[in-house]
Parts: sequence; structure tokens; C-alpha cells
Amino acid sequence: MSIVTKTGDDGSTGLWSGERIGKDSLRVEAYGTIDELSSALGMARHLCFQDNVLYAIEDIQRMLFRVAGELASLGTLFDRPITQGDEVNIEEKTHEIEERIPLRGFVVPGMTQGSAALDIARTIARRAERRVIALSRTEFVSPELLRTLNRLSDLIYMLARDEEKAQGKLTFV
Repeated sequence: MSIVTKTGDDGSTGLWSGERIGKDSLRVEAYGTIDELSSALGMARHLCFQDNVLYAIEDIQRMLFRVAGELASLGTLFDRPITQGDEVNIEEKTHEIEERIPLRGFVVPGMTQGSAALDIARTIARRAERRVIALSRTEFVSPELLRTLNRLSDLIYMLARDEEKAQGKLTFV
């Protein structure tokens, strides 16, 4: 089976749940931005040094496949939706880093290669959240997915600070 299907030549794409919709729909824009975020995190993973950061990035990427799958499904077809447990997991990881790295003001982003890549991923996470919120104005998106995306940029921000702190490069404005 080839990756080239030619079924999208008319400007439509197939959802995980089988329906076809326009490639310019809010739904496709939302899960496409999640895909972009996962790719940016993949780049960050190759530039970061801290084991805990590397593990967290991979966990986030795995969760993002579930986010995209849920967004690419209409109804309840997707069998691994985002849950409150995902939301809590992100909060706990964020708080754990905050306890080790108390922030006392604004930081200059991107002081290391890894943190720079994470800061770009963080801004993509925020755009992904905006796209999903736009979708939620017209179609159902689970509250758990919305809350999880809202918290995700905070975790990515703190992972970037963790990389900077470990290299002695955490810089406050």
C-alpha cells in the first residue's frame, strides 16, 4: 500500500472515523497543528540533554498522537481519548519542575539549543490550543482535551527552563 492515495486531490481528507472533510476545515487545522507540535518536540528531543526532559518529551509526543486521533474522529469512535488523568499528569510534572526551579520573573527564552527548540514547541502548543478552541466553538471537543492542551504549554515552558538551569543558562529579564 502506497502513502500516495490521490483521494485528497479534490481538497478533502479522510478522518480516522471514516468521514471525508475539507483539508481547510478547523478540525484538520487543529490536528495538523498538533502534528506540527509533535514534530517540533521531536527536534527538541535531539537538542536536549536532561534525561527527565527527554522522557517527558517522548511522553508528550505519545499523548499528542491520542490528541490528534481524538480530533480526527467524529463521535466516539476513537478508543483512547484524553482523560482527566492526562491533565493531572501534566500538572504534576509541571509542579515538580517548579519546585526545583522557582521562577522569580520573566526569563529570556532560548538560552540553550534545547530550550530554544522547546520554546518554539511551546508557542506551537499555544497555537494548537487556539485552533482547538476555535473548533470547539462549532463542534464538540471534550473538556478534558481542552484543559490538557491548556496546561501543556506550561509544562513545555518548564522543561525549557529545566534545560537552561542544568547548563547554568537560566536568565531572568
